[in-house]
Amino acid sequence: MAGYDVIVIGLGGMGSAAAAHLAARGQRVLGLERFGPAHDRGSSHGGSRITRQSYFEDPAYVPLLLRAYELWDQLAADSGIDVLTRTGGIFFGPPGSVTVAGSLRASREWGLPHEVLDAAEIRRRFPTLTPGPDEIGLHETAAGFARPERTVAAHLELAGRRGAELRCFEPVVDWTTTADGGVRVRSVAGEYTAGRLVVCPGAWAPVLLADLGLPCVVERQVMYWFQPTGGVGPYAPDRHPVYIHEAADGTQVYGFPALDGPDGGAKVAFFRRGTRCTPETLDRQVGAEEVAVIAEHLAGVLPTLPGRFLTAATCMYTTTPDHHFVIAVHPGAPQVSVACGFSGHGFKFVPVVGEILADLATEGATAHPIDLFDPRRPALEATV
Repeated sequence: MAGYDVIVIGLGGMGSAAAAHLAARGQRVLGLERFGPAHDRGSSHGGSRITRQSYFEDPAYVPLLLRAYELWDQLAADSGIDVLTRTGGIFFGPPGSVTVAGSLRASREWGLPHEVLDAAEIRRRFPTLTPGPDEIGLHETAAGFARPERTVAAHLELAGRRGAELRCFEPVVDWTTTADGGVRVRSVAGEYTAGRLVVCPGAWAPVLLADLGLPCVVERQVMYWFQPTGGVGPYAPDRHPVYIHEAADGTQVYGFPALDGPDGGAKVAFFRRGTRCTPETLDRQVGAEEVAVIAEHLAGVLPTLPGRFLTAATCMYTTTPDHHFVIAVHPGAPQVSVACGFSGHGFKFVPVVGEILADLATEGATAHPIDLFDPRRPALEATV
């Protein structure tokens, strides 16, 4: 008999959610994590992640987002931890930009509440922002930010409370299927068997899912915090929305209100402007020239934000060529479910991905729409 019902590899955003959902269904769960709980060595850290429903990447994501919002509220209620704040969001740039046109398309297709604001109205409502005279924005009241470290901690706490065995600082070496239809997982500390396996490897996908041949790329991304000129008052969460701005050349920058007190500063980052790396070669030092580049860009969008640089941190994006996720039952092993390629826009889906992975592990299928995330989709096979 297998030692566990389900083993979850990786307890970051997606893996911690999967462990919590599986344990809630009465499964005997073992979770294995190479670092500590809610760590800063992968992708689920940095204090804040944007949540939004007017999804410019593809309207097909919206049903998952609507369910995710329900589960965000449930997670907060079950854990007693403040994991999500709704501040509203403004997504602005040229009318034909991906950020604006894509957000508008998703909102109209799904009947999401939204407003379209011209440049003057954006400046009136949000005086920290300085859109160009021909730019417009979509304002969404449901948008806000999630707290990644708190979210992972909340899911781990719930998983443990529900009976899951969680082992941190125990990297997985490899996994195999067994003749009886189960799995065997080998870590640096020993071997474990289970009936099912869920693999949420983050930036370690090229190693732990090597047999899938996924064309995942790992990139170094930088998050910056600045003290605004004149203080953080205008950037307080009750006054300042989350935002994404797209310039005429396609450069996207995103940011947040000032969080965690008067010295917390406001976080901002470029969207998808990273350099390739591996978890082993990631340079965690941020150079002065990198700070200067984003400060210069911000001066044209939020002139008071790059008042004083406070700090910066790196994380890793793991992306597919079409930037869509991979969530599926393993094509060659029906007892294994995989989830990767989320970086850049995945954290807002954490609760619903946990639910999906629990479905796949216990039922072999899910009612959620995940065909877009098939690892055998043409966009990935063509790249391979």
